Amino acid sequence: MIDIQKDIHVFSERKLVGIAAGKAVERCILELQEKQSEVRIIFAAAPSQTDMLKYLASSKKIKWHKVVAMNMDEYIGLPENSSQLFSNFLEENLFSKVFLKEKNVINTHVQTATEIERYSELINEDIIDIVCLGIGENGHIAFNDPPVADFEDPKVIKIVDLDDACKVQQVNDGCFETIEKVPKTALTLTVPTLMKGKNLFCVVLGENKSEAVKNTLSGPVSTSCPASILTTHPNCQFYFDQEAIKKVEYLLE
Repeated sequence: MIDIQKDIHVFSERKLVGIAAGKAVERCILELQEKQSEVRIIFAAAPSQTDMLKYLASSKKIKWHKVVAMNMDEYIGLPENSSQLFSNFLEENLFSKVFLKEKNVINTHVQTATEIERYSELINEDIIDIVCLGIGENGHIAFNDPPVADFEDPKVIKIVDLDDACKVQQVNDGCFETIEKVPKTALTLTVPTLMKGKNLFCVVLGENKSEAVKNTLSGPVSTSCPASILTTHPNCQFYFDQEAIKKVEYLLE
């Protein structure tokens, strides 16, 4: 269960949040690289992750040639060269800046059933050492929105319909001009897949996320706020700015 004093880190501005989270992920990678030949990491792609990814991309300590990188979700229906694809976001902000041992991203431009089988096998090849994630305005983790989130999901990855609150967030984040332009479906790693990660680092920024943060930290563990399951993980670190955590600041007193 979450330890409020040990697992929650709050900073005054988003850049400081990203640097602190980046340093924590870097430290975890270095510790793992002292005792194992490769480190398997799943990355989220979102504006909230940018400063953390920037820090990691500049790290001179990480042996990137021993890192296997993956992403956790992807839109269906966008052109392959679209900057809004999460794989392209990660390529621009991290993958193209380091020399990875291996890069595995979800491909939504092939037959869905084939890709689900391929990616499930990749995820299951070995332990996931680190998951870098965020929380959505509706409390989702990856694209596990409340209507489709399943804490006992038997699947590794699945196709989902995005709910309206999720689509609104994509507009609020500046990723799409209107809700009509947001893809209706996506592939996402399921909640159990994410929770199997040994070390979770969750970065959440902005006032729009404050209700979801409140429900995550002080509400019941329920699929009505999928991120609430993170509080049951034995090793999940949260990184917030003041705006994101303002509705539950009392927890830190």
